[in-house]
Amino acid sequence: MLAMMQLVFRYGFLNQQNCYLALADWQYLLLVLSTVLIAAAGYVINDIFDQETDSINRPNSQIVGKLITESKAYNIYVALNILGVSIGFYLSNVIEKPSFATIFIFIAACLYFYATTLKKVLLLGNLMVAFVLGLSVLIIGVFDLYPATHKGNQDQMRMLFGILTDYAFFAFLINFIREIVKDAEDFKGDYNQGMQTLPILLGVGRTSKVIFGLLLVPIGIVFWYVNSYLMFNDLYFAVLFLLFLVLSPLLYCLIKSWTAKSTSDFRHLSLLLKWILFFGILSIVVINYNIKLNA
Repeated sequence: MLAMMQLVFRYGFLNQQNCYLALADWQYLLLVLSTVLIAAAGYVINDIFDQETDSINRPNSQIVGKLITESKAYNIYVALNILGVSIGFYLSNVIEKPSFATIFIFIAACLYFYATTLKKVLLLGNLMVAFVLGLSVLIIGVFDLYPATHKGNQDQMRMLFGILTDYAFFAFLINFIREIVKDAEDFKGDYNQGMQTLPILLGVGRTSKVIFGLLLVPIGIVFWYVNSYLMFNDLYFAVLFLLFLVLSPLLYCLIKSWTAKSTSDFRHLSLLLKWILFFGILSIVVINYNIKLNA
């Protein structure tokens, strides 16, 4: 999903804007690889610290402690981070902004801090994971748009970065809600480990109502965006895409969340939110195509 997001924004959107981008294609693929490697390292360290929880919540899919030893998992974690940060350091020097390498170190540190500490703290862990996903969208602008910005194209670059920011916020919001849904799904294992997640504090029933309330936010944003931008500019193909593949599933999730109680209910919602994020990101390609179709 992470790689797909970054490839869609580059080749389905930015490449179609008739503007100069800082990174060559192979360098951009390195940027994608770097973020994927660091994200993979985050999954590994999370699995290391979640062994007892996963033995309850996901006994059939547990890897660390079953298929591979904890020491081997730590070696994989370190290797993935070194590769990811090294590529980031190289790309930072390519665009002549060596200090930007700290972004990759920061992301790796955030994922480690999440796995070891923040995931046990009410909502902070959810916010951290959602923030890192949003940052993976913004990093495209930092490495591909910002270094190529000059006085002659400032307005265009500001507009493009603004669009990336809108989608980064959408990704943040959907993933934040999904993280709470996953906490409700993992209630039993998390409770046994003494974690302070929202379902443990409020109970699963009340958490489903919180999810209901949070889902109203992206629904309102998508509806406003469709009405204010797409309908106003006669982008009807994009309107239909968002209505059927983003807004309708969001409304379905809203209805289902009100009565969600079981693990299977929350697993269903989690999967739907993942697809909503996928089609939400893909909408940038559809909007771009619709603009060209109307030209």
